[in-house]
Amino acid sequence: MATLGIGAACWRKSRSVDGFTAAESSLPGWLTGLSILGTYISSISFIALPGKAFAANWNSFVFSLSIPFAAWIGVKYFLPFYRNSGCISAYTHLEERFGGWARTYASACYLLTQMARVGTVTYLMALPMNVLLGWDIRLIILITGISTTLYTFIGGIVGVIWTEAAQTVVLVLGALVCAVLMLAGLPEGPGQLFQIASAHDKFSLGSFGASLAEPTFWVVLVYGVVINLQNFGVDQNYVQRYHAAKSDREARKSLWMGALLYVPVSAVFFFIGTALFAYYFTHAGDLPLEYQAADKSDYVFPWFIVSVLPQGITGLLIASIFAAAMSTISSSLNSSATIFLNDYYQRYINKAATERQRMRVLYISTIVVGIIGTTLAFGMINVKSALDAWWTLAGIFGGGMLGLFLLGFISRRAGKPSGVISVAVGILVILWMSVSPKLGWVPEGMRSPFHSFLTIVFGTAALLLTGLLVTAFARPRKRDGA
Repeated sequence: MATLGIGAACWRKSRSVDGFTAAESSLPGWLTGLSILGTYISSISFIALPGKAFAANWNSFVFSLSIPFAAWIGVKYFLPFYRNSGCISAYTHLEERFGGWARTYASACYLLTQMARVGTVTYLMALPMNVLLGWDIRLIILITGISTTLYTFIGGIVGVIWTEAAQTVVLVLGALVCAVLMLAGLPEGPGQLFQIASAHDKFSLGSFGASLAEPTFWVVLVYGVVINLQNFGVDQNYVQRYHAAKSDREARKSLWMGALLYVPVSAVFFFIGTALFAYYFTHAGDLPLEYQAADKSDYVFPWFIVSVLPQGITGLLIASIFAAAMSTISSSLNSSATIFLNDYYQRYINKAATERQRMRVLYISTIVVGIIGTTLAFGMINVKSALDAWWTLAGIFGGGMLGLFLLGFISRRAGKPSGVISVAVGILVILWMSVSPKLGWVPEGMRSPFHSFLTIVFGTAALLLTGLLVTAFARPRKRDGA
């Protein structure tokens, strides 16, 4: 109800296209910074990060350590590029560099990714909430989908950012309270956590070896850099927040704030996972056998919340999990509606659309994406691993988008031929790395030997290198009269 109230309060500021998609460039940096942090943290983060630390170690935290480097590039190059362009769509410039096909390709990849993201986040949020509340998973998915779509529809980007900021505060507060209570619950006090964790190497950041088939420190670091460059460079969620800030200075502040805050916040989630390991190491009989398997580690945190924490704290944590999911979903809905309006409706259907017509398209597309995302969440109930499916889709779509953007950003001479050829090569590399290990009929020697984290890394690198080579060997165009 609180989120719907915030959305209703932002109704007046979102009744224009500029207000619905860019908040009329009027928001302070601290607010958009909290929104960027909220976009980073989803229900996947809230549940999966403690689960990973519980089952293994802090290897995945290396992803967080890569963010400051990517943020520096984003602040120095990407943010001023988009602020100066004046285009709300992240993909308008691709048409200027490579032609209309590039803009359509990138925006289509983005829309497909966001629909899959909405479905995955909603479903993965419903799983632990089923443990916490005892409600049917389908009912949780339906309630989340309807409520999030409704306040996004009412409040536009202003409502999304304000609710994200509020939800982020609730989420972080809930995580901190939970971490403190876990420490207090150990029989010999907080020091016991570090003794148990050290004995089982739970604080390890992973191997520092040279293997590319395992998630070593270096593999996760490179993966994190590429993913975060994608976030800051081609993700419409972030680009809209660049435009929503009231000045260049506030926009820079927001990006730095959101990026740097995620590092300690994610550390809290990993610490919770380590604390869970220590707690159930000393309370071995309190964890059901069904949750002790490695593939069930995501259920340990929800079980601790519902079985150990006081009722009032349980309510705060439930609100935090809902907040994490809703902030991610609302961002995807608003950004997808913005892309459909700018990259499809105004480009192919009605170039001379009135303000009223454009607002109608934004409203309808918000609802449609919400329905599709919620439907996909229902479909994932029978999927063996929704998270693996999401990683595969994100790698296939994301690598081509980032590589094409970097090609146009780095090379002034790159044009349509180099763009088409490089995208084809990049997609082939991505498909080979993501699909070949899962196909039994592919000979073992022809399967990708690399870890799945490197799919988007190698796909982006192959696309960019191919584009630069094609551009370098292409004949320069003759000038008129030459």
